[in-house]
Amino acid sequence: MNPVAGIFLIALGSIGAASFYVPFKKVKSWAWESYWISQGVAAWLIAPWLFAFIFVPSGELIPVIHEAPSSAKLMSMFFGILWGFGGLTFGLCLRYLGVALGQSIALGLCAAFGTLIPPVIAGDNLFGSTAGILTIIGVSLTIAGIIIIGYAGSLKSKEMTEEAKKAAVKEFALKKGLLIAIFAGIMSACFNFGYEAGKPIENIALAHGTNPLFQKNPTLIFILLGGFITNFVYCVFLNIKNKTYKDYISVSGSVFWNNIFFTFLAGFLWFLQFHFFGMGSSKLPEGMSVFAWSILMALNIAISNIWGLFLNEWKGAKRKTIVILLIGIVVLILSTFVVKLG
Repeated sequence: MNPVAGIFLIALGSIGAASFYVPFKKVKSWAWESYWISQGVAAWLIAPWLFAFIFVPSGELIPVIHEAPSSAKLMSMFFGILWGFGGLTFGLCLRYLGVALGQSIALGLCAAFGTLIPPVIAGDNLFGSTAGILTIIGVSLTIAGIIIIGYAGSLKSKEMTEEAKKAAVKEFALKKGLLIAIFAGIMSACFNFGYEAGKPIENIALAHGTNPLFQKNPTLIFILLGGFITNFVYCVFLNIKNKTYKDYISVSGSVFWNNIFFTFLAGFLWFLQFHFFGMGSSKLPEGMSVFAWSILMALNIAISNIWGLFLNEWKGAKRKTIVILLIGIVVLILSTFVVKLG
C-alpha cells in the first residue's frame, strides 16, 4: 500500500481524461455524432480488450471471463449502459459549455454521487467513524469547488461578448449546457457502481495471477461494452436523422484517416483515466480505496480547467472571474487531500 503513489497514478489518468476532448479540434468535416462514436470505438471497444490482453497473464483473460459469474458480468454491463447515458450527455455538455465549465459541473456531480452512494447502499454509517466524516467533508469540498467554478462560469457568460463565446466554444449555450451537465454528472456515477458489481471478476483475475495493479481491467470490458451500446444506438440515430452517415464516405482519404487518428487518440486518452485509476486504487489502503472515485473526478476537474485556460475558453473574462475560477480549482484539489486524510 502506498497512498502517495496511488494518487500519483490516478493523477496520470486524470491528465488523459481532461485532455481527451482536445484532439477533436483537429477533426474536419464530421458532425459531432460521427466523431463521438469513432472515439467510442477506440475507448470502449478496442482499448479495454487491448489493455486486458496486455496486462492479464498470457492466455488467462478468456478463462477469467469464462469463470466470472454471469451476474457480475451482466450487472457491470447494466451499469455501463446507465453510465452510457451520462457519457453520451457528457460529450454534449462539453459541446455546449466547453472543456472547463462542462467538465467541472458534470464530473463534480459524478464525484459526489459516485463516492457517496456505494457505501450508503452497503449500509455503512459514514457518520460513525472519523474516516467517514472526513470523506463527507471531502465530498462537500468537491461540491463547494463546483459551485465556485460554476459561479465563475456565470460571470464569464455575462462578461464575454457573444462573438467571444462562440470563438472559444463554437456552440456555446449556457442554460442547455447546464441542464445536460447535471444529468450527465448523475448518470456518470453509474461507472463506479459498475466497478462495485464487477468485484467478483477482479477476484477471479487475481486468482489467475493478475497483478493487483491491473485487476480492474477485465471488469472494464463489460462496463465499457454497456456504455458503447448506449452511445452507438444514439449516434446511429443522429447519423440517420441528420443524414450525417455520409460523413464517413464523403471526405477525402486524407481527411478520413486524419479524423480516425485524432478520434482514436481522444478515445485512448479517455480510456487511460480508468486504466490508471485501477492501478492507483490498488495502491490505496482498504478504507481509502472506496473514495478513490472522488480523487479521480476532482483531479479531472482541476486539469480540465487548466486546459480551458490554455484553449482560451476564458479569454475576455475579467481578472476577478479568473481568480474565482482558480480558487475553485484549489478547493477541488484540497478536497482530494481531505479524502486522503480520511
